[in-house]
Amino acid sequence: MGTTVRQATRATVQLARGVAMTLGTYLFVTALLIATMGTLFVVGAWMLPEAVLLVRRIAGARRRQVAGWSGREIAEAYRPLDGRPLRERFVVAVRDPGTFRDLRWMLAQYAYGLLGLLAVPLWIVGLPVDGVWCGLLRRRALVLPLIGRLADLDARWSTALLKPSPKALLTERVEELAETRAGVIAAHEAELRRIERDLHDGTQARLVALSMRIGLAKRAYDRDGGGDPEAARRLLAQAQDQAEEALTELRHVVRGIHPPILTDRGLAGAVQALAAGSGLQVALDVEELATGSRAPAAVEAAAYFLVAEALTNAAKHSGSDRAEVRLARVPHGLAVCVRDEGKGGAEEADGTGLLGLRRRIAALDGTAYVSSPAGGPTVVAAELPYTW
Repeated sequence: MGTTVRQATRATVQLARGVAMTLGTYLFVTALLIATMGTLFVVGAWMLPEAVLLVRRIAGARRRQVAGWSGREIAEAYRPLDGRPLRERFVVAVRDPGTFRDLRWMLAQYAYGLLGLLAVPLWIVGLPVDGVWCGLLRRRALVLPLIGRLADLDARWSTALLKPSPKALLTERVEELAETRAGVIAAHEAELRRIERDLHDGTQARLVALSMRIGLAKRAYDRDGGGDPEAARRLLAQAQDQAEEALTELRHVVRGIHPPILTDRGLAGAVQALAAGSGLQVALDVEELATGSRAPAAVEAAAYFLVAEALTNAAKHSGSDRAEVRLARVPHGLAVCVRDEGKGGAEEADGTGLLGLRRRIAALDGTAYVSSPAGGPTVVAAELPYTW
């Protein structure tokens, strides 16, 4: 009987919150009607977007109430109103599909929002009936569980009315894809500029110097009086060194585009090579990826560059000589986590390359996470979705 009473009490509290919100919406309708009438007379057109924002907050509070009862979150899909000119805010507020769904829920709430008041007679009847039936006769309670069913019914109706429409979800998805596409374009342009700069300032300069050395060596051989073989030999040796340096820089540029070691050894082997060359004591957990099917090339490249950037930042800025790297398969993709116990304080705006990595990962519909409070630790993590 005690368990039944506790469950009924919890359901009653949930229903009471719904009733309180319903009574509050009765009062809110007055403000909404005033905003609508003001809009009709143009003078109060600024009030409508504010009223819509208030409706969103009320609907959001109801979503949180229902999620607290059912354990399932209800997604939101609204077009943003903040930071826009008044005219644009007005148009968005009127045309947003989420506005009409919230208003539909608010009107329906008038019909079923006072459903929780039925809990009062159920308590009056249930306490004596279930007290005898359940407490004395040890049978299953009959009346008080109906309060929980009322709360479930109220939550189901609210969920059905407040969840975003397919059109709203599609609009949100289109806007998200447009944003990530812009980020990909910006990251691609930055990468092209980096490659161009590396080739111009490094490899091209060395090849020009190499050509000059070869020309000087040729002139040394062709000089009147039999030439100067020793000078030519020195120039050719210098030219050979510059050719090797140019090749090294070209390999560095190629690795920045797509590291060949990924193709040869896979992600686990490539990350092991990164750890070995980082100058840190790196604890690796990559054995799960050493066997089985490999991730797509784009996913492997994004994970590789994330680890490379995080280890480079740890070696340069963290002040710690230890780091941890973990790669793991998750149900819907690949999880990457790099952690160091350094001084923390890493920021994307500090030119650490974290912003470019976030854009690269977002282009794959992945999510990136950076936590670096002052004093550490610094954690750089990402989840890259795909099907194993």
